[in-house]
Amino acid sequence: MIKPISSRTILALLTLLIMTISGCATVDLGEHRAESAQQALAMAAEEDQPTVARDYLLRTASNFQDQGRHDQARTLLKSPQLGNLTPEQERQRRLLAMASAQSLDDKSWASELDQQLDTNSFLDYPDRLMTRAAQLQTDIQALAGNRLAAARTLILLSQTDSSLGAQELHDQIWQHLQSLDASELEAASPRGFEDEGWLALAQAMQAPQANLDQQGRIVRRWQNRWPGHPAAQIPPTPLALLAELAGSRPENIVLALPFNGRLASAGEAIRDGFLAAYYADESADREKTDIRIIDTSDDSFRETYRELSDTSTDLIVGPLDKARLAELTDLETLPVPVLGLNYLNDDDKAPAGMHQFGLSAEDEARQIAQRLAEDDLRHILAVIPYGSWGDRVERAFRDELNEQELVLLDVQRFMEDENLRSVTADLLGITVSRDRAIDVERTIGRNVEFEPRRRQDAEAIVMVAAPTLARQFKPLFAFYYGGDLPVYSPSIIYEGTPEPSRDRDLNRVNFTDIPWVLAPESGLREQASEHFNNTRGQLGRLFAMGADAWQIAKRLPLLQRIDDASISGLTGKLTMDQEGSIHRAQQWAQFRDGKAVLLEEPDEAVDQTTAEQEPDTE
Repeated sequence: MIKPISSRTILALLTLLIMTISGCATVDLGEHRAESAQQALAMAAEEDQPTVARDYLLRTASNFQDQGRHDQARTLLKSPQLGNLTPEQERQRRLLAMASAQSLDDKSWASELDQQLDTNSFLDYPDRLMTRAAQLQTDIQALAGNRLAAARTLILLSQTDSSLGAQELHDQIWQHLQSLDASELEAASPRGFEDEGWLALAQAMQAPQANLDQQGRIVRRWQNRWPGHPAAQIPPTPLALLAELAGSRPENIVLALPFNGRLASAGEAIRDGFLAAYYADESADREKTDIRIIDTSDDSFRETYRELSDTSTDLIVGPLDKARLAELTDLETLPVPVLGLNYLNDDDKAPAGMHQFGLSAEDEARQIAQRLAEDDLRHILAVIPYGSWGDRVERAFRDELNEQELVLLDVQRFMEDENLRSVTADLLGITVSRDRAIDVERTIGRNVEFEPRRRQDAEAIVMVAAPTLARQFKPLFAFYYGGDLPVYSPSIIYEGTPEPSRDRDLNRVNFTDIPWVLAPESGLREQASEHFNNTRGQLGRLFAMGADAWQIAKRLPLLQRIDDASISGLTGKLTMDQEGSIHRAQQWAQFRDGKAVLLEEPDEAVDQTTAEQEPDTE
């Protein structure tokens, strides 16, 4: 029997229902804090007053930004519910959108916003927000690839707000302008005196092959032509430094190298390269510059340095030996700067005043990992020789692979006299495949037909091997069913001189090397080859290193003080990190018909997955 519901109970239920409905309908959006973008959009959709709903969404987006939840803010700011905004609401939406797009590094959204902006857009905001709006506008324009617009926004800002630091603004303007190519600068129509002056400066500084002194003269000539321009009075830091450097380069240089023992030939090659670059440098002042050469083969370098510190020496280039360079690490600061021609071990701390430069195998390992990422090859196999040098290569390679979010499936280390067939079979998974077949035969008690298969998860092989061993490895990759995998190598694979008959076994191997080797039309190389016998092969690389040591010696202040400063050297594009170590970005080449062919861009490498495979022969 069902008991009837009393009228009092029905009345209570109706009252509760009315209260619930009434409560939902009267939620105060002015006080409500949404937990997610979806909840905010749902609440706004129920609001009868559109202006109130849009204010709520904008305020909620701002709250999400304060919490660092820019993805949630983006959902609101790109919602169709934020259409038909009042001018004030639109300005607020634009400011919020620029902040989230910049924080999310959202290039697509930045491009959309850039289409809605012009140079004057930030002037729509009140004084307290104007500088913030201008900086966000600049960031969005730069993120969208519109560097000229970004520079022009900052130029207008410098005219609008005199309280801002001119040096910082001028540095930012120059950073954007120097990224434009000649055609972009030529197509830009000047917009007033300051804009025209900046464009003229950027065009002048694009003079091809201008050396240090010439660049300094270009800056000073521009200043003379534009004396009333703000950048003439407060030049961008890199340009002020360029103008200063010509008169502040070291005059008394000591070249400290070994000329006896196992490093004698290396020391001689570096010395010859340094002097060749010095005498080929038209900007060098022969009357002021004094280069003294000393032999570091026998004496303690710590004692040699102490003696040189008491002289008028401005810079010491050397030593070459890692152990001798490490003798200075117990000093906190070096009164005479040192450009060491090697790198300290990871556990050694460089004192202030020490810089390090050399043909670092670690730089090449990192560059290979970066190239693999550019080529979208994510699962890697590697063969690397045993020894401390191989340990350093593997460590740097692994670290950069992790940085690039790539996977190192397996590394096979090998000795020079080892059975390379076995190493290759292990690398490609053939040994595991054969062992599995043997286990099956033992289990069923009879022989079975079996064709080994290589592992299928690998996308590329990194081969760190000297030419004689590399010429054996490459055919073995094909023999063990890995001929379709692209192969990448450091410069150790190439002897530096064309040998097509021997290097045909290396066809389609991509490798990195220095411009001195891959672009032999260098004027200095042509001149040096007539007078020196150590300009080719490995000694040639050291010769180029010596030449670059001269270029670095002139530009140490530039590399130290300017974050993005670089030198286009004979050993690669040279940059300096905060610890004073010089790093190189080398060029890429590929063996074709046994010859090294320079590759200018990543996509020029032959796609080995579609190329004709090598014959499966040993």
